[in-house]
Amino acid sequence: MTLSPEARDRLQQHAPRTWQRMLSGRRLNLIEPSPLDIELSDIALGLARNTRWNGQTSGDHAWSVAQHSVFVVEIMRGFRPAPPPALLLAGLLHDASEYVTHDMITPLKAVVGDVFREVELRLTRAVHLRFGLPADLSAEDKALIKKADLIAGATEAVQLAGFTADEVRKVLGIKAKPLTDVTLIPLPSKQAECLFLEQFRLLDGRQQEPQPRPR
Repeated sequence: MTLSPEARDRLQQHAPRTWQRMLSGRRLNLIEPSPLDIELSDIALGLARNTRWNGQTSGDHAWSVAQHSVFVVEIMRGFRPAPPPALLLAGLLHDASEYVTHDMITPLKAVVGDVFREVELRLTRAVHLRFGLPADLSAEDKALIKKADLIAGATEAVQLAGFTADEVRKVLGIKAKPLTDVTLIPLPSKQAECLFLEQFRLLDGRQQEPQPRPR
């Protein structure tokens, strides 16, 4: 995907420096992200420290995007027929772009508009290529991941974010029913990071990504 001239001009006008230095040492260009600059350790760290629901959740710790991503995979594993490992990996990485963009809540996404969506899409494609997935998933695969994502969101809304099941439908517009046979327990960011990395290794099989760095 190539950014439109108008979108590129808006980005460059407001952000002359369009790269971020990651803790791995990589410099990731946000407008033209290269798969070669995508590191799993950066994704895991960022998602573990990135909160769902703008941090407005119950518990001693935030419910992170890393935990949400693992939860989505757990839900997908319950689908029949069982999704293949590559699709589960895509499910784990469905919000990976948020290690850069953060988990922008839906109302704010609507305000920010097309530029944000274009940047998010380019990052997602770079992440997919980095880990051996198609740059663009099929409509069927996207729908399966979205189904799990909505179930996860509904469950989080009720258990952690203070919504009732009725409000999930009427306010959030999520038709999926919250799960009642799981209990969500937000973890410290270090544990969430390790959980995400462990799940990645189970699904990826290449066993060549680094351990979480001590800190």
